[in-house]
Amino acid sequence: MKIGIMQPYFFPYIGYFSLIEYVDKFIFFDTSQYISHGWVNRNRVLNQNGNPDYIIVPIKKASQETPIKDIEIADNKKWRETIVGKLTIYKRKAPNYDIVMNFVKDVLYESEYSNLSELNCRSIVRTCEFIGVKGDFSVFSKMNLQIGKICAPDEWALYITKALQGNVYVNPPGGQSFFDKEKYKSNNIKLQFLESELKPYIQRIGHFEQGLSILDIMMFCKGNEIKDILEDYKIIE
Repeated sequence: MKIGIMQPYFFPYIGYFSLIEYVDKFIFFDTSQYISHGWVNRNRVLNQNGNPDYIIVPIKKASQETPIKDIEIADNKKWRETIVGKLTIYKRKAPNYDIVMNFVKDVLYESEYSNLSELNCRSIVRTCEFIGVKGDFSVFSKMNLQIGKICAPDEWALYITKALQGNVYVNPPGGQSFFDKEKYKSNNIKLQFLESELKPYIQRIGHFEQGLSILDIMMFCKGNEIKDILEDYKIIE
């Protein structure tokens, strides 16, 4: 059984969804420390000049050690409107604008969302439904798994995979130097890395901006086109 474990990001890039589809079980790792200026409460879309800009969920101040699961959304009643407003620049260019905007509004307004992790997990699951990705999801903090003592950062994935009786752990390629392959091998777990090719698609801006939020792809691409981009990856062992 292939296991994937990632922090719950806010409308992440398509490689995140490639990982979900490739593995048999996907875990939202919500107990790790929240890192500012990452992808947990923000992501990138196009602005009116065709350059990347951020859509951001404002959060309340918290100590540096606060886990993602305890990060609260700031009492800013207009944060949803701000995000929707930034996406309106797609109206004149994106063929799927209306349906994607309705989807985004449904996700953002279907709950009051005081908790950032809840919003992110919900938005990812709903996006999977929208683009046709099947996933078996669990939230780590709610699983009550019995795992071994963690002595190194790469052991979280190792012991979670073992507890779930998985034999393959899959990670994005950026973490290759982070993992001790011999440690995984000695525990009879194969270590794989999924590297998305991020195939270009037409954004109608005169050039291509790579690695934006999945929302950008949804705006410009139909189901089969999204599937082709989603499945365009290689597995590194």
